[in-house]
Amino acid sequence: MTGASSGIGEGTALTLAALGARVTVVARRADRLDALVEKIESAGGQALAVDADLTDEGQARAAVARAVDTYGRLDTVVANAGVMILGPITGADTADWRRMIELNTLGLMYTAHTAAPHLLEAAADGPRGVSDIVLVSSTAGRMVRGGGGAYNASKYAVNAFGEAFRKEVTQRHLRVSLVEPGAVETELPLQNRPDARARMYERYSAMECLRPEDVADTIAFIVTRPRHVAVNEILVRPTEQQE
Repeated sequence: MTGASSGIGEGTALTLAALGARVTVVARRADRLDALVEKIESAGGQALAVDADLTDEGQARAAVARAVDTYGRLDTVVANAGVMILGPITGADTADWRRMIELNTLGLMYTAHTAAPHLLEAAADGPRGVSDIVLVSSTAGRMVRGGGGAYNASKYAVNAFGEAFRKEVTQRHLRVSLVEPGAVETELPLQNRPDARARMYERYSAMECLRPEDVADTIAFIVTRPRHVAVNEILVRPTEQQE
């Protein structure tokens, strides 16, 4: 589970651990991961914390290797780490673009690439006879609006990569699934400048947004389907969200 220090990642780690999964939680904020592991273990689960910057391919590979070395196999991956920095294209700080592409897109791709051999091995030899990788995208990977072009680009790339990956491995019982959440109560808006945060607040303040556990439940549904069922894509929005 990447991006596990808060939000959807944290919620999904807790949900899967409660279902009996031995969870490896990956993020850059080691203190948050340690607290999450303690919470999982106090509830009777098993968890391992790995602090890593997934924009560094070597660290992504080391995180996957640590999980495999600790638990002996890898049969489910949730690639959730991401950042959202909104703003117009004209006059943008292109460092923000690089940050989003490097984490949202390349970090996810590095994770999938290094996990794939282990997931295929688990599908062939593991007790379930199937394995899963869930790529957390966004409604921004399906619909474009002004003021978020680079973020849209990073998430459209995730969707294209995920569908190509699915076609390559699905007959070997590695299920590749896309989850595209709408507005969720997470820390993502806090990464933005005050003007962008104000626009998001204006757009969503009157709406009952999704909670991280709602997306976690969606992911848990995907990875607990019988071997013959693959959920390729789920778009999940708050009931009141139109776009």
